Amino acid sequence: MLQFMKNKILIPLIIIGGLIAFFSFKYKGKSIQTKEDKRQLVIEAVMKAVEGAHFSPRTIDDEFSSRVYQKAISQFDLDKLFFTKKDIVKLKAFEYKIDDEIKQSSIEFFDSLDAIYLRDVTIAEKFYTKILSEPFSFKSNEKLQLNADKEEFAANEEELMDRWREHLKYRVLSKYIDLKNEQDKKKENKDSVNAVMKTDAQLEVQAREDVKKSYDRYYKRIHKWKDDDRFTAYVNFITTNEDPHTEYFPPREKKGFDEQMSGSFFGIGALLKQENDKTIISSIVTGSPSWKQGDLKAGDEIQKVAQDEATPVDIGGYEIDDVVKLIRGEKGTIVKLTVKKTDGSVKVIPIVRGVVQLEETFAKSAIIKSSVGQVGYIFLPEFYADFNHTSGRRCAVDVEKEVRKLKDAGVAGIIIDLRYNSGGSLGDVVDMSGIFIGKNPVVQVKSNHASPSVLKAQAADSPLYSGPLAVMISGNSASASEILAAVLQDYKRAVIVGSTSYGKGSVQKMVSLDDMIDPMTRLQFTDEKNGSDGFSIGALKLTMEKFYRVNGGSTQLKGVTPDITLPDLYEYEDDDMGERHSKSALPWDVIPAANYKPTNSIVNLKQLAQNSENRVNNNAIFKLIDENAAQVKKRKDNNVVSLNEAQYKKEQEQLNSLSKRIEEVQKKATLLEMINLDADKERINLDSASVKKNTDWLKNISKDVYIGETVNIINDLYMQLKK
Repeated sequence: MLQFMKNKILIPLIIIGGLIAFFSFKYKGKSIQTKEDKRQLVIEAVMKAVEGAHFSPRTIDDEFSSRVYQKAISQFDLDKLFFTKKDIVKLKAFEYKIDDEIKQSSIEFFDSLDAIYLRDVTIAEKFYTKILSEPFSFKSNEKLQLNADKEEFAANEEELMDRWREHLKYRVLSKYIDLKNEQDKKKENKDSVNAVMKTDAQLEVQAREDVKKSYDRYYKRIHKWKDDDRFTAYVNFITTNEDPHTEYFPPREKKGFDEQMSGSFFGIGALLKQENDKTIISSIVTGSPSWKQGDLKAGDEIQKVAQDEATPVDIGGYEIDDVVKLIRGEKGTIVKLTVKKTDGSVKVIPIVRGVVQLEETFAKSAIIKSSVGQVGYIFLPEFYADFNHTSGRRCAVDVEKEVRKLKDAGVAGIIIDLRYNSGGSLGDVVDMSGIFIGKNPVVQVKSNHASPSVLKAQAADSPLYSGPLAVMISGNSASASEILAAVLQDYKRAVIVGSTSYGKGSVQKMVSLDDMIDPMTRLQFTDEKNGSDGFSIGALKLTMEKFYRVNGGSTQLKGVTPDITLPDLYEYEDDDMGERHSKSALPWDVIPAANYKPTNSIVNLKQLAQNSENRVNNNAIFKLIDENAAQVKKRKDNNVVSLNEAQYKKEQEQLNSLSKRIEEVQKKATLLEMINLDADKERINLDSASVKKNTDWLKNISKDVYIGETVNIINDLYMQLKK
């Protein structure tokens, strides 16, 4: 799938309403007659918003144009399996004209790109069906370069078809080897006498059939990707050229983003999966409307969806996201599901839609037993906040509750895990910091051409918790995560453990593009079904500020460097990780420090780091992780695979050997002893699904070597403070 469809990253932001005061323009009754007119209006609104309020708007010139062009070509054809050199020659005529089009609100380049893309997709669809209808031989010495950046575009359709053949052969070979390995395991099994063994030729046929099914699904998704979706992608090629986090949201995607930020939505609380084009209930969310109603169960197949008394819609062949759209709706409304139960019976189940809260989004804690006593562990997956409901969940409130529970349990120290936390609400990270540093400066925020303002935690003068504290970060820790890690580091309040963070030091605010449009223009979009309320061209998540540490330094680009560094799988790929890999990233800079006073809670950081280094150097798992990181870097630099069966198997055995060694060492490692807080047991024991989720979570923590070493660091810190 296209790169921007594959990697839809959830980027942290602040949502606020009514930023019209930032802008000095208004539309003047522009005539809107066609879809193209509306798209031109979107371009105009987006660029006016950028020009009026972006932290550092770029000059719209030939350089800007070329970068938009390069991104569009790359993202529409990431693996160079659609466009030919002839196509590129036609499109290259626009490379230095897109800036002029932007100024004129023209979309000529997009229309040309879209037309060529659609034609090439149709051609390529015929390629894969034809190629996969014939058997492959894996005896030749062909090789395939998987890094498309090192390949030119195919000269013509004949060369393009051969490139498809190589890629499909690689996919089939990989599947073929997997099938052979599975069959070999069956032969070793005691029940192999009853197992049906296939010949190599039969396995090759099965491999091609499986790969074809995969590409059939791939093309089904491509065909679902409508012209409005492709236009949205194009607008974002422009906005992300301003900076990586300025992003256009059409109305439907804006709603989904709000749900992700809040961790809740209106629906029935049934998680879905697809099996052979059937939509199956994989699990029921505890406490959700489906859970309370009681009839819908895991394993049920949804056949039809009806809105209350309306005619049911047969969902056979629907994609999961389309089924979800039918099931979700306004709070208090009824959806009726026609389901086939696991016993074969068919039943219509009415469910009243309500608030569904995804517990995986929210903060939770556990206790780890250690040599100095109990250590509290808090997992915070994101800095969530429900901006649309005054009683909605907020992470600062939830983390405070977890800290209070851990204090009541008498823990010797607390670990906060932010390794996979991509950020979120700025207000919540400021409030959360106060739990550990009291009512003091947390972060500085600066907009374009304005003096920085200092944000203070609205907390008690004294911190809620002043004991040993460690914060775990990684290259995936971004934005709000970096603010919390940075302020606790600057105050010398916590030991920061892990690897250098992402490096996102900018603040986004959600701007409604609808508010910028003249009422006369707005009326032209009114439809009979929705009236004026149905009008919307969407919103812009706009980079309007940068944040700075209390010491004056920016986290932009450089991120937060941990006090104690642990081996990381990507430590040899620093230039390719985080904000640093983006050509449009804002620069790093420094402003004057805020007025703050370190707590000096860390007695001897140098000794803590030395103790940790000694343990890591003697830890077999960390040694293998470091070895694996070097191997990953080497493979990325020379990403060529053999299409010869014997050579391919040899390459895979080399790659898998290190993973197997890590697994073997982990099996012998001493697991952490984990327990739940007494205060959480009622929630955990609500049903069997909740119990299983909790058991799996504790099991994963107990095997995590990084958490294990952070516990050791907390123990050392506890002993330092005890002296």
